[in-house]
Amino acid sequence: MERYRLSAFADEASPLLSGQTKALLRNDIGLLEIRGVDGANIADITSEKAKEIRAVLDGAGVRVWSVGSPFGKIGISEPFGSHLEKFKKMLDTADILGCKRIRIFSFYVDGDRSEAVFDEVCKRLQRFLDEASPRGFILCHENEKGIFGEKACDCLMIHERLPGLKAVFDPANFVQASEDTLKAMEMLAPYVDYMHIKDAKYKGEVVPAGLGDGHIPELLKTFTKGVLTVEPHLKVFDGLAKLERSGERSAVGHSYSSSDEAFDAAVRAIKEIIRKEEIQ
Repeated sequence: MERYRLSAFADEASPLLSGQTKALLRNDIGLLEIRGVDGANIADITSEKAKEIRAVLDGAGVRVWSVGSPFGKIGISEPFGSHLEKFKKMLDTADILGCKRIRIFSFYVDGDRSEAVFDEVCKRLQRFLDEASPRGFILCHENEKGIFGEKACDCLMIHERLPGLKAVFDPANFVQASEDTLKAMEMLAPYVDYMHIKDAKYKGEVVPAGLGDGHIPELLKTFTKGVLTVEPHLKVFDGLAKLERSGERSAVGHSYSSSDEAFDAAVRAIKEIIRKEEIQ
């Protein structure tokens, strides 16, 4: 049995579903973390569109591993009611896609990690859990620049308060928050459901896995089996601006002629790391 299964954010290869399936298949990847498709964020598509997507993916032999949702990526002071209603609708989309994992965030807090803010973060995350858990969904919190769960210690606080919430571990995001990824994994390992494979240098730029300060080869000695979602961020792609907060932009440390080339390079990098791990 293989130690790892690869998934990917294939919208970084192409904004079109047809291009995404081609990118996955030529890289021998059968799982998709779906985020942007045919020009729309996955949280904004209709039920009819979700059924179309499911039919195309089924025909290509690709399964949706996780919904890379944007939920929790609003300011903690912004109204939550409409955000929650949109989340409920997206659960129906995930059902249609045959997916039970959903990536979420813990709200932009502008550096305020007071007890009152933490309580509000957990209250909102619990509302997500209240809607998702009875329907069999697994919610996975991603560490992200600027949100409450930016640092490993804050992520740990969230998971200890909300044990039903799993973690998706993103090494590059921890690096860009000036965190030591090995210490972060040691702290969060009991909660990690899967990993995003994205690497970065402490000075900011995103690079192929193994070339940054994310210690990805070493992390795989702790996360010894499971799903790894390739998230290249090696080239500016359609929809990137919508994924990052206004005024923020991840620096790209390598140059590629196309999104397809950048995507393939990201996959090759993690496959090479896995190959080396497996022959040791």
